[in-house]
Amino acid sequence: MSQRTRMSGNEAVAYAIRQVNPDVMPAFPITPSTEIPQFVASMIANGEIDTEFIPVESEHSSMSATMGASAAGVRAITATSSCGLALMWEVLYVAASSRLPIVMAVVNRGLTGPLNINAEHSDSMGARDSGWIQIYAENNQEAYDNFLQAHRIAEHRDVHLPVMICQDGFITSHAVENITLWDDEPIRKFVGEYQPEHYLLKEDEAMAVGPYAVSSYCMEAKKAQAEAMKRAKQVILDVAEEFEAVTGQRYGFFEEYRLEDAEYAVVAIGSVCGTAKDAIDLLREKGIKAGLLKIRVFRPFPGEEIVRALKHCRAIGIMDRAESYSGCGGPLGAEVGAALYREKAAAETVNIMYGLSGRDVRVEDMEDVFDKLQKLAAGEISFPEYVYLGLRE
Repeated sequence: MSQRTRMSGNEAVAYAIRQVNPDVMPAFPITPSTEIPQFVASMIANGEIDTEFIPVESEHSSMSATMGASAAGVRAITATSSCGLALMWEVLYVAASSRLPIVMAVVNRGLTGPLNINAEHSDSMGARDSGWIQIYAENNQEAYDNFLQAHRIAEHRDVHLPVMICQDGFITSHAVENITLWDDEPIRKFVGEYQPEHYLLKEDEAMAVGPYAVSSYCMEAKKAQAEAMKRAKQVILDVAEEFEAVTGQRYGFFEEYRLEDAEYAVVAIGSVCGTAKDAIDLLREKGIKAGLLKIRVFRPFPGEEIVRALKHCRAIGIMDRAESYSGCGGPLGAEVGAALYREKAAAETVNIMYGLSGRDVRVEDMEDVFDKLQKLAAGEISFPEYVYLGLRE
């Protein structure tokens, strides 16, 4: 059974937290993720969950306390955005290298400057190499479903890595959408109870968390961590298959929207994918073979699978909501482009910066992207390495 209702993305994640009923949640408020710990604190006060909420003095402390709880042997979560994630930078790496199965809700917001509180992926993309699994949502339903799957992934004995569940600030976090909520009993059975094999408070446990490692040993630890990230790919797919059996919702590394016969495709992450789908439907009515590859899992990066999905396309627009300041484009453009190059793909490509600091992206904008991809494939136009969409010249 399930219920159909209306809910914001932040509410949806908080509802998932209620169903998971974690043991500990340290958190510090920061827009636009503040509502998540607020909702959870209210649930605790109302007796809906028995999570221990820890108010802390900063996001650095939030992640440090979450790490301590996880190392002690309990299921621990937190939530943050933007500068809060940046303040955690040091301990993000410690959490991942300590192999702690933490789940963190990240409500994506641009990093300063200039000061701006709107949607951008610069916060989580800046942490893409910190060793965390990263899963992104297009809408509120996906933010909810992704959070429910995250604990199974993080806690799997072949993985033991922390997970970021990301959604676009204010676009999905605060906008109210129709959503299907799954019943508590099957979801709690699906998530299960956390039963760690090793933890600091276990009697007679001989282990350390985050120890000092000299040069003769540290490299092996990093390689083991990298292998766990590789193994996470299969675990993510296995957990998604089990989730589909419970809910009927299908998930994978990405979603292919009208991509099977597409000649022109965009690759994107997050809420812009809904706008792209509307544009694609309009273009299909005109006989233009447009399609979308919506990235859900960015870490581990499914490069080979992405190339297979795009191999038949003539022109591809790779869309980034984060500027890398490399002079060569954004992080998604760099990684998808490298994957296409390794497989000697023949498609013309262009990296497109869009939606920075919450800049609106309309259906008309996406139609224009596809128009330029057609001209690019026909050799009528050329582009520099990357371009900006909707820039005021």
